[in-house]
Amino acid sequence: MMPFNDLQTQYRGLKESIDSRIARVLEHGQYIMGPEVFELEEKLADYVGVRHCISASSGTDTLLIAMMAIGVGRGDEVITAPFSFIATCETIMMLGATPVFVDISPRSYNIDPSKIEEAITPRTRAIMPVSLFGQCADMDAINLIAQKHNIPVIEDAAQSFGATYKGKKSCGLSTIGSTSFFPSKPLGCYGDGGALFTNDDELALVMRQLRLHGSEKRYYHTRIGINGRLDTIQAAVLLAKLERFDWEVEARHKLGALYGQLLTTNCAVADCCNGATTSEPSCSGMITPPWVAPNSTSVYAQYTIAVQDRDSMLDKLRSLGIPTSVHYPLSLHLQPALASLAYGDGSFPVAEKMSHRVLSLPMSADLRVSDVEQIVAGVLS
Repeated sequence: MMPFNDLQTQYRGLKESIDSRIARVLEHGQYIMGPEVFELEEKLADYVGVRHCISASSGTDTLLIAMMAIGVGRGDEVITAPFSFIATCETIMMLGATPVFVDISPRSYNIDPSKIEEAITPRTRAIMPVSLFGQCADMDAINLIAQKHNIPVIEDAAQSFGATYKGKKSCGLSTIGSTSFFPSKPLGCYGDGGALFTNDDELALVMRQLRLHGSEKRYYHTRIGINGRLDTIQAAVLLAKLERFDWEVEARHKLGALYGQLLTTNCAVADCCNGATTSEPSCSGMITPPWVAPNSTSVYAQYTIAVQDRDSMLDKLRSLGIPTSVHYPLSLHLQPALASLAYGDGSFPVAEKMSHRVLSLPMSADLRVSDVEQIVAGVLS
């Protein structure tokens, strides 16, 4: 069976650099906050085009640190999308705040900016859009609303590092950008990892302290923080992967375009995919490729299509040896852990509809053209 995310081929292509960088860490022995951590932060800040990068232990901890830095606490509300991984809202609730969900766009699967303003209350402390599946949310529209109400914006860019929005990089589009380096991400390490980005000097200082037990210097703690440091070995892996990241982003663009071209030109159902980038599924045979806004690029953290009968499609692809995944089968507002929020079926109809239709296909920079052709043939068979 072909891999869903081919990390082994990636490693073979970067083996010499990865092995030598890890060996260097083993030789100097600075496993916590070693020189590779600071080298990585400098290079990542330069890549995104912001003044500050603060590395951290995971993409979940970066969200937590970002909200702690702007003062989110008990009784506050944070506006976000219900179609995401649980980390987006569990971190809000861990701080005693309440996630306030806003439904998503049926085209991008990202938060619908036209619905945000009506969700703002005097208790709103932050807006946290999710840049899902590799494409940024409509950040200009979101920032405009946030500025009007003087509310900071945290981009949950766990899946979109390397993507662009109107010529600017994801993570550099708002008050704070947060990303994940989980192994399957477009830029992933070999464990957990994440990073925060900002142009705000004061926020950067606070976030650096928060990720290190709130310490200003050794054994001197100015605030309550967490153990949120990125391991030096993971920083070394990321530095090696950065060496060819531009190539990987371009490869993902080409593979995503190839997927879309083959799906839209070879579909047996008339007009099945043609126009699917501008509307919701409307016919029984519809297969909808991902839509990318004209002013954006996607890094396709997942290549996610929408289908009418997902169970049948899953069974068919499984029988053909084609791996799949579902991101995500149950919207956050319907998760048992969030029952206290008292949302019910129908609260966010677009998110709920997409949770029953989305299906992710294999995607990685090392995916071969012949693999994409085989996958699409299976989907359309």
